[in-house]
Amino acid sequence: MTSTPFTIAVSDDDVEDLRLRIVRTRWARDLGAPGWAAGTRASELLRLAEYWADGYDWRHHEAELNTLPAATAKVAGESVHYLRFDAEDPAALPLILTHGWPSTFLELTRLAHRLARPGEFGRNAPAFTVIVPSLPGFAFSAARPVFPTDVPTHELWHLLMTVELGFERYGAHGGDLGAGVTTRLGQAHPESVVGIHVLAVAPPLEVDNARVTPAEQAYLDEEVAWNANDGAYQHQQQTRPMSLAPGLSDSPVGLLAWILEKYHAWTDGEGAGLPASFDDDFVLTQASLYWFTNTISSSFRPYFEHGRGLSVPVTRIDVPTAVAVFPADLGRPPREWAERTYNVTQYTEMPRGGHFAAREEPDLLADDIRSFFVPLKQAR
Repeated sequence: MTSTPFTIAVSDDDVEDLRLRIVRTRWARDLGAPGWAAGTRASELLRLAEYWADGYDWRHHEAELNTLPAATAKVAGESVHYLRFDAEDPAALPLILTHGWPSTFLELTRLAHRLARPGEFGRNAPAFTVIVPSLPGFAFSAARPVFPTDVPTHELWHLLMTVELGFERYGAHGGDLGAGVTTRLGQAHPESVVGIHVLAVAPPLEVDNARVTPAEQAYLDEEVAWNANDGAYQHQQQTRPMSLAPGLSDSPVGLLAWILEKYHAWTDGEGAGLPASFDDDFVLTQASLYWFTNTISSSFRPYFEHGRGLSVPVTRIDVPTAVAVFPADLGRPPREWAERTYNVTQYTEMPRGGHFAAREEPDLLADDIRSFFVPLKQAR
């Protein structure tokens, strides 16, 4: 075992440097476009930046983060940061939850608590031991030392779960980038992964257009429209991430603008602000985690690797798979589309929620994960 307890300790100099950088921001000239039409709304960004510099208490949130069950471990020579939420039942099925972008481990804590301690949230239901790692190069997991990587992320996760933590069998959940990691876990290690629960699916390698259903065609048309209207960030991060990263690494307001626009566009809400679950302190703690660890550039790496064709291809997933589709997520694949690649045994259309479901709708998501994995646990 290489795991050691982990404590966040940002220096006073770094906290003060952040404040001064915000205060000294040279603000972009507004284009005059209404609301969020041209990107991050200037008035909302200004309001949050002023609070970040004068009012937001990093030390309070740092102390709260340090109450989480955090550790780091050396896995295949890389330092991996993770949280471990133990269930009351020592025989509980372990689950590994993987976040996406622009997220951190913090986004998954509400979900993890509900899965590990359901009784505290009014659920008389089986509990799970939950592992929440930080993706490589995100927050407190070390950035990849070489390019291309020697060990893909799903293999790091498998080594973390089986070798480091000693779990012979486990389940996995993920959305966004985490859905890709989770998918590849199920594909590579069906001997250990009892099932996967995902919020997004990999496309089939080949599609016969003559056999595409109307629902699939509607989904594909929506994907084309989304890429044209909303996919510029992804294209930039896939193709020229290091032309973008220096500005975001030097300007906290620039970093906040890049993240904030996604929180507005990808959540289930209307109007000028964000849903109630994305309160100011949560948004600024997420931004602070990226800022203090200087990891916005390394968070782009999975996009760049994918753009270079370095991601492990997804062919066929035979382990039992659950797909949960949230109405305000970036894509809403119909069941038959998912079944082209996955062994779908549970498919749920959620009544509300968006891309950051673990934060927006943790009860809905926890219940869906539980309904999928409880029968698989009993069948182990």
